[in-house]
Amino acid sequence: MSRDIRILLHDIRSVYNVGAIFRTADAIGVSRIYLSGYTPGPLDRFSRTRKDFAKSALGSEKSVPSEHVDHGVIIKKLRKEGFQILVVEQSEKSVDYKKVELGDKVLVILGNEVSGVEKEILKIADAVAEIPMKGEKESLNVSVSAGIVLYRWFDR
Repeated sequence: MSRDIRILLHDIRSVYNVGAIFRTADAIGVSRIYLSGYTPGPLDRFSRTRKDFAKSALGSEKSVPSEHVDHGVIIKKLRKEGFQILVVEQSEKSVDYKKVELGDKVLVILGNEVSGVEKEILKIADAVAEIPMKGEKESLNVSVSAGIVLYRWFDR
């Protein structure tokens, strides 16, 4: 089964985390990455290549198309196109990421490293998935979380 996998990175502050997610996205076959809020992209505000981004992305910024978007607009557009909206986040309504049923067209949303994904986005998601934590820490780095869920969901 061929899936159309897309990622929305909303308000992720670390350029290194975003670059690492690009590398994982390339490895798993993601078709497009959307950047929203203050998430940094491969180019700076003067359209120059960001060396710090390129250091962690290692060329994947050239193989995975990306664009800055308004998160509300792109979510509504993709929902109309039949995309399943999956958020990786801890919340009252989250389920174990291993139990998520996947469609053919999927948008995976990841958010801020500290405050997570906004409640307005959680409300409209088809599923909110979390990675169970067994230790004392409450969460993983966002790029590590992306790697875990993307490989579990799409490496089949």
